[in-house]
Amino acid sequence: MVASPKYGQRESFEARGRGALQGGSTSSPKAKPLPAELLRVNPINPETETLRYAADFLSRGSVIAIPTDTFYGLAADPFNLAAVEEIYRVKGRPDQRALPILVNSIDQAVALSRGTPGSFMRLAQKFWPGALTLVVNASHKIPLKVTAGTGRVALRWPRSEVVRGLIEQFDGPVTGTSANISGFSSCASAAQVMKQLGLRVPLVLDAGETGATLPSTIVELNGDAWKIGREGAIPVRDIEKAMKEK
Repeated sequence: MVASPKYGQRESFEARGRGALQGGSTSSPKAKPLPAELLRVNPINPETETLRYAADFLSRGSVIAIPTDTFYGLAADPFNLAAVEEIYRVKGRPDQRALPILVNSIDQAVALSRGTPGSFMRLAQKFWPGALTLVVNASHKIPLKVTAGTGRVALRWPRSEVVRGLIEQFDGPVTGTSANISGFSSCASAAQVMKQLGLRVPLVLDAGETGATLPSTIVELNGDAWKIGREGAIPVRDIEKAMKEK
């Protein structure tokens, strides 16, 4: 168990320069990887300085772990191909699997989609911010690597002040794949993230336990058609009810 410092206080575990871009990277190929920096953040009123510090990692192409309203996720710049590649390395994730993107407004999500169907707005206005992921046709501006060559993108606006503020400080959306090694359990605490990925990322934002037991519900939209990709925190019956409403 990793002891967490007070809100806004940094804990480096070992001496590490702020300029380090990736967890596990050192000046010598024989040196041992350094543990991630654990940075406590208030989940209700996240400190601006803390979010700005985290956003600086994203601007430099790093992959960091952040809390959401479900589980912890891996945030990176989805338009930086090197950062996107790093996510797959960190997770050990097959590159045939697309990466979800987190936003902090419906308008931001619409800008990342193409030919957004009416059902998108209906579900987004009903359940966002919240534990709903909507899969739609991706805007041409999104790199094919992010969509795994499918031309489809999974978008979510979490009910998380940390995510909202981080996107605001970064001035753009971030990736939101779960912060765990592919095939292992999702992480509901920073301590769990440190156990799995502590030597693979440079920074973990610690907002405590998320309290989540289920991931987001995934709904795939294609024109007038829709289907459940995964039932999660939002029950299928709630999605069905919303889709029937006029």
